[in-house]
Amino acid sequence: MSALHARVTYAQNTFVPNRNASSSSRYCRVPGLLWCGAVATAPSIFLQSIHAPQDWDDVGETTSSITRARIFEAMAQAVSERGYAAVTVADVVTAGRISRRTFYEHFEDKEHCFLETYRTGCESAIAQIDSSLRELEEPDWRTRLSVSLETFLAILAAEPHFARVLLIDVLGAGPRALEMRERMLGVYVEHYRGLGERARAEEPNLPAVPDAFLRGLVGGIAELLQQCLMGSSAGEVSEHLRALHPTLFSFAASVLTGGRENRSRAP
Repeated sequence: MSALHARVTYAQNTFVPNRNASSSSRYCRVPGLLWCGAVATAPSIFLQSIHAPQDWDDVGETTSSITRARIFEAMAQAVSERGYAAVTVADVVTAGRISRRTFYEHFEDKEHCFLETYRTGCESAIAQIDSSLRELEEPDWRTRLSVSLETFLAILAAEPHFARVLLIDVLGAGPRALEMRERMLGVYVEHYRGLGERARAEEPNLPAVPDAFLRGLVGGIAELLQQCLMGSSAGEVSEHLRALHPTLFSFAASVLTGGRENRSRAP
């Protein structure tokens, strides 16, 4: 079980990037997920967090989860357009085409909704990375690193409004949001720690990577992604995010090998 899988609870089945598929079907479905045809070519990270009901008793919970996913989508869209401070519950209600009563049946206030939007989106992204890695057949550590970065960038490129929430807007959403951000960054630190351990198992001459370096790697990746989001127009941002893969791979490989592989290319 990978560090990502062990540290979070998430939907067991999801869409993952399928590099062998045509451009009209870029995502493949891992069996068991509640599937919506309308999102097959542009899957919502929030819809992908929903479990398919296993029996009739689960249907009510699934319906509630769909409503929450709709609200999460509306919150992410509104915040990405206006900024967290300027967004109101009325904005979310309007964007989600729900009533205020429905909103308050699920959330205490705007902050609670934002925190749940951030947490759910992060966990769904982590689930997709983990699913992508489990699809590989006996990969070496470089392949695992490459695929994990490719999956993460594909998620952000497909939903740049969530990318802004994840990487920019959370920074101005208050102490509780920053605390949650630190917890989620810690999950990624564990992911890279696991990759470092795999690298040393395959190449025993590699040095151990200090925890501070791993945290710096995660923070550095976030900084590069923030820079890309802030410096790209709406029409360019998805392409620019995907184009970061070689840079992020070389950066991560350099850290994980103690600087011995500072010009490494993705496999």
